[in-house]
Amino acid sequence: MKKSYLLIAIALIATLILGACGTPAETPVATEAPVVTEAPVVTEAPVVTEAPTEAAPAATLRIWADEQRAPVLTELGAKFQAEYNVEVVVENISGIRDQFLVAAPAGEGPDIIVLAHDQLPALTASGLIAELDLGSKAADFDPESLKAFTYEGKLFGMPYARENLGFFYNADLVTEVPTTWQGVYDLSKQLIADDKVQFGMVLGGTSYDAYPWMTSQGGYVFGVNANGDYDPSDIGVGGEGMIKFGEMALQWKNDGVLSDNLDNTTAKSMFLNGDVAFLMNGPWEINNLKESGLNFGIAKFPDGGYPFLGVQGFAVNAMSENVLLAQTFLTEYVATEETMLALYQADPRGPAYLPAAAKIDDPYLKGIAEAGENAVPMPAIPEMGAVWSDWGNALTFIFDGSKTPEQAYTDAASNIQIAIASKGMVNIPGSFQMLVGCGSDWQPYCPQTALTLGEDGLYTGTFTLPAGDYEVKVAMDGGWSNSYGDGDANYKFTVATEGEVTFKADIEAKTLEIVLP
Repeated sequence: MKKSYLLIAIALIATLILGACGTPAETPVATEAPVVTEAPVVTEAPVVTEAPTEAAPAATLRIWADEQRAPVLTELGAKFQAEYNVEVVVENISGIRDQFLVAAPAGEGPDIIVLAHDQLPALTASGLIAELDLGSKAADFDPESLKAFTYEGKLFGMPYARENLGFFYNADLVTEVPTTWQGVYDLSKQLIADDKVQFGMVLGGTSYDAYPWMTSQGGYVFGVNANGDYDPSDIGVGGEGMIKFGEMALQWKNDGVLSDNLDNTTAKSMFLNGDVAFLMNGPWEINNLKESGLNFGIAKFPDGGYPFLGVQGFAVNAMSENVLLAQTFLTEYVATEETMLALYQADPRGPAYLPAAAKIDDPYLKGIAEAGENAVPMPAIPEMGAVWSDWGNALTFIFDGSKTPEQAYTDAASNIQIAIASKGMVNIPGSFQMLVGCGSDWQPYCPQTALTLGEDGLYTGTFTLPAGDYEVKVAMDGGWSNSYGDGDANYKFTVATEGEVTFKADIEAKTLEIVLP
């Protein structure tokens, strides 16, 4: 069945190509009927029909993937070409979403991209992703993973892997994992007293990496409406649960149980070196820990805490000339046990494809799966881009003593609300913003640095800056979900002497001109 569907899709494309090539010649052939009966035409016909099959692919599919998935897809592409005579070109691309936003409208993008589900909103809002029909294959996928790639009731991607945080512990120090945070605190105090660890626990971040602890206290980012969709008007960052988490984390830090580190790289190093007993981390770290020889385990989160669910998947370029072939390639060739297991082997994360998931017997992934039983999909709505900066900064303010937990999370919620209300704003957040009246630098919704649309179609703003080195980006709608810089980096500029600096942003071409004094 798989092969027949693919061959039909390939045949349709080949027919269109051949039909387009043959149109100019149709009239002469019809008027010169005697030519059809000539021997040379009959004897040469087999050569004409055989050459394209052996010498040239019937079609080409281009895929953009990251460094983990690209090698597997390249190998699969070679097999696909050998079987169906369709060339698959896989390109290792960094910053896929941002580059796709530029390339696809210009007709230069790939046919298929690999991305995380929460990157979809900016692409679907621009009409760049084709709706996908999995047909009977839909029953073979994890329902929550499908939900993650569903936007406004329509499916825009085929999931292949799911990921969430788990509660990692040092199995040489912890024989029974506490089921409550109070139990974690008590055990940590004992391990510290016995001089077995420096701290009981360390955080690898201020938002996503601490979310299971936050949810265990009733914290949340966005509420949901009656249909189960995220409601951006219900912002939970300033709620009681989030504040309670902030108070607990501060108390643990002051008591010496929780490290004051909030850097992910340092946190992973501390766990690996045995400086802490507990760390919230994801499946991407399993191989590193295995290779280190550390005796570790993964458990559920205390007090019913649950993490965000992240889903990796494939999406089809709506602007592609090969939409039908791309969708068929995904549903009939990639959506197989063999392919999904190959993707798992390349980058061990729980398969979203149930037949493949059933074949995996890995205690660490089992622990991740159990920790994520109640995981909720990362909000794949445009408003989520307005959350990250202020939500994450709140815990930093709490730890450095500049704000109380209540003030930090209440202020964060207020800023997020302002950012969400800033739809349509074009801003240039950067390292200069506090100099022109913003509350902090890198604030994508600060009204003082909003640009104004001119008759030339450019968004422009002029600011007086002292001499120094600066960095900026262009951000739309008061958040980071739709933003761009100088390729993968920020725009950098140097002001030699104090004066007016003018910024001119072309958001269609995704460029920024900086006119120095």
